[in-house]
Amino acid sequence: MIIQKTENSRLSSFDPNNFSFGNTFIDHMVICEYENGKWGDVRLVPYGPLAFTPAMMGVNYGQACFEGMKAYKDQEGQVFLFRPEKNFERINKSAKRLAMPEVTEEMFLDGLKALVDMDRNWIPQGEGMSLYIRPLIFATEEALKARVSEKYMFAIVATPAKSYYTEPVSVKISDHYSRAANGGVGSAKAAGNYAASFYPTQLAIEEGYDQIIWTDDATHEYFEESGTMNVFVRINDTVFTPPTSEKILDGVTRDSFIQLAKKRGIEVKVEPIPVKAVIEAQKNGTLKEVWGVGTAVVTTIFQALGYQGEKLDLPKLSDEESFAAILKNDLVSIQTNLSDDSFGWRVLVEKNVLETV
Repeated sequence: MIIQKTENSRLSSFDPNNFSFGNTFIDHMVICEYENGKWGDVRLVPYGPLAFTPAMMGVNYGQACFEGMKAYKDQEGQVFLFRPEKNFERINKSAKRLAMPEVTEEMFLDGLKALVDMDRNWIPQGEGMSLYIRPLIFATEEALKARVSEKYMFAIVATPAKSYYTEPVSVKISDHYSRAANGGVGSAKAAGNYAASFYPTQLAIEEGYDQIIWTDDATHEYFEESGTMNVFVRINDTVFTPPTSEKILDGVTRDSFIQLAKKRGIEVKVEPIPVKAVIEAQKNGTLKEVWGVGTAVVTTIFQALGYQGEKLDLPKLSDEESFAAILKNDLVSIQTNLSDDSFGWRVLVEKNVLETV
């Protein structure tokens, strides 16, 4: 690994009590370029702009994918990653689906640990605080040709993070727009998936909602995801979540919630969720809660569902009553080293890891 440490750290101007998530970047980033059929050297360099042209193929033809993950700091100042091997597996799954070269485990994990170690002082400490990390791959060849690119960049950037949604949100159940289709790229974290979601989300916001629950493209009769999150539904004391597929992202937080629920003895059914069943459960009082999960948000509890012009309120549960709140606490406690990690999910980032990579 080639290391170039910044001579102009911005850390002294960073206020961990007053910053903007997604707009505040740490001092360094990781980059690695692909050309002539192979990846070059991994470089840890000062964060900053890169030189590209409007003819870059990633911009014109959409060969771009990314991951979302976090680093956490415990009460003693130790730094941990959470299930990074899952993100490594998934970015390569996305790259393969988009006809891009896969990255090596050494590039991904060593680059990740080196970056987090170098800028560990940027990681805010406290409840809801973390470092959000964005590994990504995108086409960089300068060519206006609709074909697979011959040049790519792998990069890792990071931004300090705090709680994403602080209050429950209202969501509209889509009966027209879909996030993904059979045979498409819904199971990949393709950049274009997010671009395509913005317009329907804007429409929902104009109607007074915060987000969308995406339904299947063929019939709009089944839940798939919510916004950029996997979705869970609790009817009585049973939790339901849709199975992953080529349309539904295999979320790391989703998988963690399922395992934590089973550990607590909560019944979890991974099966299609009919919209009608959820509406009927709300009408007869058996629908206890609906929530979304994802790396950035961890958990977002829904306070109301909108469907075909009707707004349906959901019960307001205490943290002791809410499965969503209980499982979120279980997850965050593992991530921040406040509880035992019987799953082996927590990965310590050693100090001075740069000396070994």
